[in-house]
Amino acid sequence: MLLAKLSVVCACSLAGAALFLAGCASTPEDKTASWSPNKIYAEAKDELNAGAYDKAVALFEKLEGRAAGTPLAQQAQLDKAYANYKTGETAQAIATLDRFMKLHPASPALDYALYLKGIINFNDDLGMFSAVTRQDLAERDQKAAKESFESFKELVTRFPASRYTPDATLRMTYIVTSLAQYEVHVARYYFTRGAYVAAINRSQIVVSDYQGMPALEEALFIIVKSYDALGMTQLRDDAKRVLEKNYPQTEFLTRGFKSNSDPWWKVW
Repeated sequence: MLLAKLSVVCACSLAGAALFLAGCASTPEDKTASWSPNKIYAEAKDELNAGAYDKAVALFEKLEGRAAGTPLAQQAQLDKAYANYKTGETAQAIATLDRFMKLHPASPALDYALYLKGIINFNDDLGMFSAVTRQDLAERDQKAAKESFESFKELVTRFPASRYTPDATLRMTYIVTSLAQYEVHVARYYFTRGAYVAAINRSQIVVSDYQGMPALEEALFIIVKSYDALGMTQLRDDAKRVLEKNYPQTEFLTRGFKSNSDPWWKVW
């Protein structure tokens, strides 16, 4: 009887050991376990250059932990942010960049971090603006465009000699031009629906915030037309004088609004 019990116990032990070994066999092997930080980085860069961004992110994350506190770990953070951006994980990319800039305010790569953050939001901004063509509009979020501008502005201000500054400057000009024209597009939308006060208010944003932008001419014209529609002749005449003084060759007063044959973002 005792031998029978021992046999059962041994059988159970063997079965448990077999299950344990099977469980161990199914555990994924970490092929990077014996790699040096430099090898991990080289492999991650290869994956990044090959467009395998998900694999690159995983390797950069391993490197951050393996080489914590070293310049290589800092570089891994930046490269991971770029890989996140390329996979469409923009929120994660920006969070990584914000953490990098907070932890390493004196890094020689800070200009690149600012530039990459601006690029990420700039591309979101392009997506927003390209969608705003002839559809009916209410308010739309301009947060990405403005955050992109702020990143580029900080880069240009703090690092005027940076290799990224010339491109950032051009993108800032584009963003401001786009934002001004967007306000005019919304003002025109309100005008065509008879919301003349709202049209004036949106046009005044261009007058006050976007001096020198191409959109200013049409913004002034919308103010003239809106005051005229409201029967406010004195204010209409004042706005018209401002328009004629700033744009003596304006065609808006004789030809009206521009043709809607092209999307508004093609005006420049």
